[in-house]
Amino acid sequence: MEFASKGYFLLLLLLIPYIIWYFLYRKKSEPTMRLSDTRPYRYAPKSLRMRMMHLPMVLRCVTYVLIVIILARPQTHTAWDNKSVEGIDIMLAMDVSTSMLAEDLKPNRIEAAKSVATEFISGRPNDNIGLTIFAGEAFTQCPMTTDHASLLALLQDVRTDIAARGLIDDGTALGMGLANAVSRLKDSKAKSKVVILLTDGVNNMGDISPMTAAAIAKSLGIRVYTIAVGAKKVAPYPMNVGGTVQYVPVTAEIDAKTLSAIASETGGNFYRATNTAELKRIYHDIDQLEKTKMNVKHYAKRYEAYQPFALLAILTLVLEILLRNTWLRRIP
Repeated sequence: MEFASKGYFLLLLLLIPYIIWYFLYRKKSEPTMRLSDTRPYRYAPKSLRMRMMHLPMVLRCVTYVLIVIILARPQTHTAWDNKSVEGIDIMLAMDVSTSMLAEDLKPNRIEAAKSVATEFISGRPNDNIGLTIFAGEAFTQCPMTTDHASLLALLQDVRTDIAARGLIDDGTALGMGLANAVSRLKDSKAKSKVVILLTDGVNNMGDISPMTAAAIAKSLGIRVYTIAVGAKKVAPYPMNVGGTVQYVPVTAEIDAKTLSAIASETGGNFYRATNTAELKRIYHDIDQLEKTKMNVKHYAKRYEAYQPFALLAILTLVLEILLRNTWLRRIP
């Protein structure tokens, strides 16, 4: 807890003269009674009321202290916070062409890829991670961020129907997808910059060739890890025929040579995932990447926290007034 107006604590110094006056000078104004002999009262037991005689003064002081604390504006201890953490900058480039609906990975390629990517992101809370999606075209779904809750929400919104509905051209633009991810990393100051490129097809669209994009990545010190997903032979693919879904076998067309060349050119690795378990193992291997220090700025809003002190001040004030005028009342 912090205080926005700490200067008010100087008012607590006023308690010193008050306490001195109470114990030293107040007795002079109290009434007295002369007795010929006080020896009979010397060993008389003190009643509870006598022992509690100074309680109203104590409560008065407590009330005053609480009022000063309220004036100092106590606040919850949250605000902008800068800290250094270990992390790297990563862009995920994910193929969302309609072929990713093939069900050789369960429940299908795109959902398996999203599920494993979610585990990967959740296991790296200190990394800047972003998401590029591509089919016949490429665009950034989420720029690099440490706000992984927002990133995961955008990841879950990824669908292959953007190509199926004609919102973007269908196909596989490997070079465009890689170039888009690289463009998000080009200004990064991190020691380690990585692109994880996941696809199930052969480059057949786009104005930038995969190897041109790989050369750009290499010049910027970006390592590219390529992942080819899908069965090595045929895979069941759901096709809409007359309003019903029919499964047809499709032949896997993966340009392993190009994907391997991209990885080799940039200092990364090429992986082949024919099932979900292999895909998880691949992400686990990539998770062993080196880390570098980076600054993270975190914001949390401060809230006023005077309410408990105000309630306690009211209670002590009411209790002091009641005791002073009832049970501990002094006459005169």
